[in-house]
Amino acid sequence: MKTRIHAIAGAIGFLTILTFWSSTVISELFGSHSTIASVKQAVLYGMALLIPALMITGGSGMSLGARRKDPKTLAKKKRMPFIAANGLLILVPSAMFLASKADARAFDGWFYGVQVLELVAGAINLTLMGLNIRDGLMMTGRIRRQK
Repeated sequence: MKTRIHAIAGAIGFLTILTFWSSTVISELFGSHSTIASVKQAVLYGMALLIPALMITGGSGMSLGARRKDPKTLAKKKRMPFIAANGLLILVPSAMFLASKADARAFDGWFYGVQVLELVAGAINLTLMGLNIRDGLMMTGRIRRQK
């Protein structure tokens, strides 16, 4: 059961970040300032789903892997602190800053600089989380191990 909860929470976290990231790119490329502001506000509201999902994923992952020493588990354990730090120190503050600036219609150099930082940090987290998902699927036998 714990494995299933871990997988569901991880998938929700990954898909939520992917939705935030792709919505941001699409709104920046094709949307008006009003659309961008709406996306930035939606990202803040989406944190209510994302943060608990990532907490459940991290907690259940630590519990599941507590005694394991295999290479896939160790790789996942190495990635997690970076994913968490990236989220807490870059992504959450960036989302709050960008929502505030967008709400004020202050689309200036600071807005776009932080927006680039957020997109890069988000892409890094998506990549690392994707690697963790891949390794988890290999560990459970849902996909074949690479040779």
